[in-house]
Amino acid sequence: MQERPVLVAPDSFKGTFRAAQVAGAIGRGLERAGLVPPDLLPLADGGDGTLDALLVNLGGETASARVQDPLGREIDAGYGLIEGGGTALVEMAAASGLSLVDESERDAWEASTYGTGQLIADAVERGAQVILVAVGGSATTDGGAGALQAIEDAGGLRGARIVVLCDVQVPWERCAEVFGPQKGADAEMVKRLAKRLDELADSFPRDPRGVAMTGAAGGLAGGLWAVHEAALEPGAPFILDALDFDDRMRASRAVVTGEGKLDEQTLQGKLVGEIGTRTRQAGVPLHAIVGTDALDGFGKRMIDLQVVTEATTLEEVERAAEALGERLATGAA
Repeated sequence: MQERPVLVAPDSFKGTFRAAQVAGAIGRGLERAGLVPPDLLPLADGGDGTLDALLVNLGGETASARVQDPLGREIDAGYGLIEGGGTALVEMAAASGLSLVDESERDAWEASTYGTGQLIADAVERGAQVILVAVGGSATTDGGAGALQAIEDAGGLRGARIVVLCDVQVPWERCAEVFGPQKGADAEMVKRLAKRLDELADSFPRDPRGVAMTGAAGGLAGGLWAVHEAALEPGAPFILDALDFDDRMRASRAVVTGEGKLDEQTLQGKLVGEIGTRTRQAGVPLHAIVGTDALDGFGKRMIDLQVVTEATTLEEVERAAEALGERLATGAA
């Protein structure tokens, strides 16, 4: 009977390594330990890296458009087209992401999602009927006002449907206090942002306040939900289902996942937590290689996470995977 492979299913190490890089390093380490070639499945949770994860695994092509960055400067931003162009994947970080502005430039009040709206409009112009919008990593707290304006300026959605992939559960009314500080807002600015969002919610055809996930990306998710009836989906389960994770998990002898920091947030809808719930229910052993392990033993037991190893370089990731592979080969893990 042929040996079953290990499923390698990491998230990116945010700001350091893409998920595909981490998966490749883990795969090399496992093979060096003598295991059969693993099933590589680099993943994302609806935030940064979602475009990479879906395009690598589903195929498709990339497109680009000239858009405005969060501070109104013109840039070229890419997005994906899958299913023959019928579905577009827009990663809002490409146009309105925090990584596009230097720390000294961060301006929580002025930063706009207009460029993300331009990407959505460009995808509609190319004929996409479904627009998946991955909303992690934003520089903005404008409630999606900029994106809504850009869509209106381009003539609307023309029947296209938006599905927002969210990496947080935060509702609209809490997004300023939860995310504003990381975007450059002090306590006084957080109050101003919250007031502006409250006034914006009053102007919408339906009220995003109190609705889970509407606060994602500084309220972009809520703005698209309120005005264009966008569907809001937790990103991690959506992506796992789209990439047939459950079938690939059941065909594996074990799963090795990873992320930049393993902590309590991991258990609150993040990718590794979702993977852990599924592997525990299926009885498939789960191991992790992470940049930082800050999750206590109780948290690990909640998702039956067995071996956890810290690694901060791709070489360390590879070595950690080799050591794990040796344990798997001998039945010690």
